Formats: sequence, C-alpha cells, structure tokens
Amino acid sequence: MSAHHGSDSIQHLYEGDQSKLYSGVMAHHTDIESKESKDQIKKIWKVFWVLLAITVAEVVVGMFFSHSIPKGLVNFFFLALTILKAGYIVAIFMHLGDEFKGFIVTVLVPLFLFVWFIIAFLADGFFWLRMNNESPARGDKIEVVAPHAKK
Repeated sequence: MSAHHGSDSIQHLYEGDQSKLYSGVMAHHTDIESKESKDQIKKIWKVFWVLLAITVAEVVVGMFFSHSIPKGLVNFFFLALTILKAGYIVAIFMHLGDEFKGFIVTVLVPLFLFVWFIIAFLADGFFWLRMNNESPARGDKIEVVAPHAKK
C-alpha cells in the first residue's frame, strides 16, 4: 500500500492498529437525532421484538401446551424455532444477511454437511453398539436402550 493517503482516505485506519476503528474515530452517527441514528435504533428494536416473540412462543408452548401436543410435534416446533432464532441471530449480529448469496451458500452448505456428519456418525455408532451387544456370540447381554425407545 502506498504511504501517501489523501486527507479523505480512511484506508490507513484498516492497516496496522485497528483499535481506531472501534474507538470512535470511525463513528458514523455523531448526532443522535439524525435520520441514520433513528434508523439504526429502529433496526435494533425490530431485532429485539422478533427475538422476544420467538422466545415467548417457545416458553408458552413449553409451559402450557407441551403436555397436550404429541411429543414429536413439540420437538419439531422447538427445533424449528431454535433454527429460526439462530438463523436470525447469524444474519443480524454476524452480518451474514448483508453478504452476497454465494458467500452465504459457501458458509451454510459446509455447516449443514457437518451437522449431517454428526447425526450420521451418532446413528451409526448406536447401531454398531446395539448390534455388538445383541450378538449371539456374546454370552453377557448389555441392554442398550435409545432415549426415545419405549421399554
């Protein structure tokens, strides 16, 4: 990078000591009454209300309806709301929602493959453990019960 920077260039703040980026030198909204500041405050409140609504829905279903709804449906509901909340948090706080679609896909595809990898290996491990313990060659039987299986 050239050592000659114009007076309006901020590139030098990104080189070397980046503490200036967060110390107020780069403050975008110096006037709290400006339109940009008010828009940012509206965005923060929107994020708050969306996350609050999802959390309240989870708590209400967990406290009042979890005993009257089939367990599989309750689990699906909680899983869906958890994924929705996690996706919203990643999109807003980690700024993934502001990125190009190609980059989002580049981040999400390996993530989903990794989750699939974990589920597949847990299922495979449980299968081999159960098969090994139920083998007729074993004299001592060890009972392995899946958490969701009924006795």
